[in-house]
Amino acid sequence: MFQAQERRSVFAIAGIYGLRMLGLFLILPVFALYAETLKDHTPMLVGLALGAYGLTMALLQIPFGWLSDRIGRKPVIAAGLMIFALGSVVAALADSIWWIIIGRALQGAGAIAAALTALLADLTREDVRLRAMAVIGMTIGMSFTVALILGPWIDALIGVPGIFWATAVLALVSIAVLYLVVPTPRQTIRHRDAEAVPTDFRRILGDAQLLRLDFGIFALHGVMTAMFVALPFVLRDGLHIESLHHPWVYLPVLVVAMAVMVPLIILAEKRGKMRAVFLTAIAGVMLSGLMLGSFHEGLTAVILGLFVFFVSYNVLEATLPSLISRMAPIDAKGTAMGVYSTSQFLGAFFGGSLGGWMLGEHGVGGVFYACAALMLVWLLLAWHQRMPAMKSSLMAHVDGKRVVSAERLERRLLELPGVHEARVVPEENAVFLRVDKPSFDEKRLAALLSEETGEGDEHDA
Repeated sequence: MFQAQERRSVFAIAGIYGLRMLGLFLILPVFALYAETLKDHTPMLVGLALGAYGLTMALLQIPFGWLSDRIGRKPVIAAGLMIFALGSVVAALADSIWWIIIGRALQGAGAIAAALTALLADLTREDVRLRAMAVIGMTIGMSFTVALILGPWIDALIGVPGIFWATAVLALVSIAVLYLVVPTPRQTIRHRDAEAVPTDFRRILGDAQLLRLDFGIFALHGVMTAMFVALPFVLRDGLHIESLHHPWVYLPVLVVAMAVMVPLIILAEKRGKMRAVFLTAIAGVMLSGLMLGSFHEGLTAVILGLFVFFVSYNVLEATLPSLISRMAPIDAKGTAMGVYSTSQFLGAFFGGSLGGWMLGEHGVGGVFYACAALMLVWLLLAWHQRMPAMKSSLMAHVDGKRVVSAERLERRLLELPGVHEARVVPEENAVFLRVDKPSFDEKRLAALLSEETGEGDEHDA
């Protein structure tokens, strides 16, 4: 369970994440239609504007995280939010598609995801950190869902420029939350389980299984962004539904999709059917692209295609981070997640550009068929994806100066019942373990660490 200060930290940081992502997502269901009023607009440039934030966010999020190690979390996060607000203002004042692209790129340049994750790690214990990350993930998912519903209604009230102005205000509110609500950590340290470490990139980028998952999140967010280049036109021009009423298409589909997703996640995580559910979900996104490409002129077919898409998309969004965490080396999970997040943002940039180009060259059907083709590539790669063992990760503290031999300690740790992987990092006073919880005994771990280092019972597992 979270302690009082941890609970305050987790929900305040989740609020900052959520407000920022809400600002990015709110224009998804309405921007393509609004862009028709801008000077110099073309389908390709509209798609580029929609995904431009992904490129700058992908390039800068890890460096911002490293900078926060040096000068502190809050200054970096506040600066990132100010850049995000500036980008929102630029986009709000824009009268041409080019200025929208610049504004969206500036929004992405406020790349604070890694710094926020590091701040969360500073303010939480290792044994509740996964739960804290799950809260962040749920907040981002809720932001996406809320944006699809509220975007068209807010657009009807204040227009897309008004959405950008509101986004700038939300960024400033987030700065106030950062300094008034989020505690200041007593010390800023690097957390291998939450942050990217430069020396770990070679082994992460050399792992074919992790790269398959990175391509997966790239493809998934590429498809999601590309679809929203085309969907507003399908609903308005193909089905003759005014933009104001688009939420009545999305809302029931999203609610039912969320209900169907839950048993599928349980089936994957608790019943050992991860491979079957994973491959089925990838095939589901591919199928939705084929359905929308072939039958986008019928309301029933569009609703069914969207239902298949959102069920499959939500399942993959929930399972991919879990797979990355379980498959990454136990002492390099932060680096693995950093590469994963970078791939995700690059996917949004690629998907916007692909969707815009296909819309201009082949119409809405071409966009959906391109999405299906991209998912087919992932399905072929994922067919050979190795599913990780369903083990838990733990971290224990140890005085690195008292560790005589890291190799010897690792061997002895592996002899403990339930321990499947062990890594000792003396310079960071840390022991990383991957264990089978039912057969793992924390008391035996404490005794072993005490014996090896001459310490008392000083561990946090």
